Amino acid sequence: MEATTRPPTWKVLLAFAIIYLVWGSTFFAIRVGVREVPPFLLAAMRFLVAGIVLYAWARSRGVPAPTAVEWRGAMMLAGLIFVMDYGGVFWAERRVPSGITAVMLATIPAFMALSEILIIKTRRLTGRLAVALLLGIGGVAVLVGHSAALGQAAIDAVGACVLLLASVSWSIASALSRKLPSPSAKVMSSAAQMCAGGLLLMIVAAFAGEFRGFNPAAVSAKAWFALAYLIVPGSIVGFTAYVWLLHHESPTRVGTYAYVNPIVAVLVGYFLGGEAIGVRTIAGTALVLVSVVIITTAPKAGKQIEPVAQEVESA
Repeated sequence: MEATTRPPTWKVLLAFAIIYLVWGSTFFAIRVGVREVPPFLLAAMRFLVAGIVLYAWARSRGVPAPTAVEWRGAMMLAGLIFVMDYGGVFWAERRVPSGITAVMLATIPAFMALSEILIIKTRRLTGRLAVALLLGIGGVAVLVGHSAALGQAAIDAVGACVLLLASVSWSIASALSRKLPSPSAKVMSSAAQMCAGGLLLMIVAAFAGEFRGFNPAAVSAKAWFALAYLIVPGSIVGFTAYVWLLHHESPTRVGTYAYVNPIVAVLVGYFLGGEAIGVRTIAGTALVLVSVVIITTAPKAGKQIEPVAQEVESA
């Protein structure tokens, strides 16, 4: 939606830089954090703190609190988004490089397209979409395949499967988001989902035994900094920039982060984490991103899926 008064160009560029660079770099921050903090516990701390801050900020600005029915809807979405999707991402990043994780999650538009075709019937399978889906599948196959011609070792198969399930979970949540009651204010809707997701992740962490033997004093400053980065720039600042952009730029232009974030994640992982970039990574990333571009620029008919709270996942 275009605003009546155009904001200064520097503000627009800064907001785009935040959702491009900050969201793209969160994958590496997760990788750093899960080396020392159990994955579900790390995710729980990130989203619980960020959710409480966003909730308090929204209430201070007069945004109504969610109703009981809206909290139930937030809890259902949180189970899919924060437990299945983000929980899966944090867990998988102990086995899969951060850059490849971002590329795998870039398949979300493909699964969302399938949801629109098979579940809510707002799309039909065209030749263009079929080609895009095949390219996306091909990109994933390149990343997990064992062909010696591709040079690099294939990524961990279990981690890859978990990331694909995370992408499917996100697409289902996106399809359900238009059917479940939620606060009309986007910031409150996201805050409620983050709070609910943080609580659910704490429960999962407890059942997974992540509290046993965990000593916060033994965690390095580097890992705590990674958590702080995920909470403040990654969730609070990133989400604020995203919502602000939606009010001043077209959704299509704002949605370009879906193409940029994986590239940023791969480069950050390479320069800061020493993650390999070879033929396998380049070919798989290229196929997945071409698939994303084709799917997200394809014309749609009918009511569109409303995007759910995300750093699109980012991560």
